[in-house]
Amino acid sequence: MRRRFFSARDGLQLSALEWEGPETALPVLCLPGFSRNALDFADLGARHAGRRRVIALDYIGHGESARAGLDRYTLPLVIGDVLDCLAALRLPRAVVVGTSMGGVLGMVLGVLRPGMLAGLVLNDSGPRLDAGGLTSAREMIGNDSGFAQLDDAAAFMRKLLPETGIPADHWLAAAESSYRQAENGRWYARWDPALLQALPKAEAGPTELWDMFQALAAVPLLLLWAQESKVLSAATVLEMRRRKPDLELLSLPGLEHAPWLGLPAAVARIDAFIGRLG
Repeated sequence: MRRRFFSARDGLQLSALEWEGPETALPVLCLPGFSRNALDFADLGARHAGRRRVIALDYIGHGESARAGLDRYTLPLVIGDVLDCLAALRLPRAVVVGTSMGGVLGMVLGVLRPGMLAGLVLNDSGPRLDAGGLTSAREMIGNDSGFAQLDDAAAFMRKLLPETGIPADHWLAAAESSYRQAENGRWYARWDPALLQALPKAEAGPTELWDMFQALAAVPLLLLWAQESKVLSAATVLEMRRRKPDLELLSLPGLEHAPWLGLPAAVARIDAFIGRLG
């Protein structure tokens, strides 16, 4: 694994993690959720390293990418960052694995770069997302006080976040991928807390992207759905399957938004899906 740095079109620095693999194999582009970062895909990258390239992007304001003003944290500009990543890291065609907002960005790529999208894994993401299900995310994103110990950060996450399948012995690792230690010894978020102001409000209503979903008719899709998700409803999943009968679905009972990608069932289905595509 190596850290890559490159410029966005406005000159800000973007970062991504790369796991190398042969040029002949179909690469994977990983796009995290709204406040998440490339480290969410460390296990996926390690599993495929040596067999195919895996790129996991940090959006502006996330991970090791530059922080910016609030007007930079908009979906059209984030899409521009993804396109800049494709160009800078030479990804003319790839399988995209997208969690939540990352899945939305994957659908957008299917419209803007249809030849680029070899397949798409949607982790609790789809063409109709309810912003009202992001209450816990708001509280977490807006907390910038820092933690004295990594254990404190892990306890905070475990108390606040819904049931996503993270096992008890993995919370410390989850915290380490979410917070970094500063020079003063405290642990601070790997995202810009100003992102809280860019998070969609519940009163704005759900995001509706059915036209984009329709454009993916010929693209292989795998959906990981947390059955207790307050972001992706059962009705939306049913409509997705009606509109795209060949949609592959992994239903995860008892889990909420967004499922941990280290779940054995998720690992098996994602790896099999990618393997079939090349």
